[in-house]
Amino acid sequence: MVLLAFDAGLLALFVSFGFMVGVFFGFFGMGGSFLVTPVLLLLGYPAPVAIGSSMAFVFGTAVIATLKHHDVGQVDYTLGALMFVGIALGIELGKRLVFGLEALGYAEIVVGTSYVLLLAVIGLLFTRNALQDDRRSDTAGQSDDDAGTDDIPDIAKVIKSYNIPPMVTLTDGSRASLWTISGVGGGVGVVSGFLGVGGGFIRMPAIHYVIGVPIAAAVGTSLFGALMSGAVGAFTYGLSGAIDFGVVTALLVGSALGARIGSAATVYIDEDDVTIYFGIMLLLASVAVGLGELAAWFEVALLDTLSLVLLLGAAVFVTGIILAYALAGVRADAAYS
Repeated sequence: MVLLAFDAGLLALFVSFGFMVGVFFGFFGMGGSFLVTPVLLLLGYPAPVAIGSSMAFVFGTAVIATLKHHDVGQVDYTLGALMFVGIALGIELGKRLVFGLEALGYAEIVVGTSYVLLLAVIGLLFTRNALQDDRRSDTAGQSDDDAGTDDIPDIAKVIKSYNIPPMVTLTDGSRASLWTISGVGGGVGVVSGFLGVGGGFIRMPAIHYVIGVPIAAAVGTSLFGALMSGAVGAFTYGLSGAIDFGVVTALLVGSALGARIGSAATVYIDEDDVTIYFGIMLLLASVAVGLGELAAWFEVALLDTLSLVLLLGAAVFVTGIILAYALAGVRADAAYS
């Protein structure tokens, strides 16, 4: 399929969706590319093509967003590079699983079901943590000494307390075991290759909660990891002819602007303010993909339509929240200047 073969409605859908995904990618360092595969599956694309096209899109969007975060020094390139080997091996394993399931005729149902479960679990995690952070902020203020360590979660402090050599010094001056870094990379790679995502909605939390990188650097480093995993995934799926470049081009047209806006918005918005909305979007996405699976099982076209509307509606909602917060921040800056 080539881009010119799209009708106007489908072209507008992919460009608009690409813009929203770009905003998520630039703002959260995650949370957008994982929506591309389910949308393509709902539109009737075979699982390998949906996944391969998503991986190619991840690569293009990650390049744009990583450059923006590089400008403000929020990328730990050493950590990202060390994760590369695990990511590459994991993606290859994930790809082999997909093509094996495709040969058996189970790829669509297994990938779809995996999405439902994974989105639900991550969505619940984000929503719970956001609510807990809100409750903490409503309690008595913390001392200056405590505030200085807030960027590192307690679980990461425990993991980092086990000095299993070889140890690696991170950009922020802390140290982490190479085994921990490799494990995170390998796990994210399998998810990326199997589900056709950059893995950011797992990679960024893993970098922050497991490796113990402060949130701002975790976002930028996650984007750099997405760049690498997207490149490897696009290459491996491209060798199998499983990429629709028309879809990828349309998505990238929209995401080029969205990623720049999302990255710039991090200057004006406290991420905690919108994290809860992101968690809710993941939960809605889980329901949407679940409805799509039920539509395929029971051949109910209405469920398929409802699934697509819910998935896109959730993305529109969170994009609107981010843009509204960013616009308010810009106006506030203008008022002070």
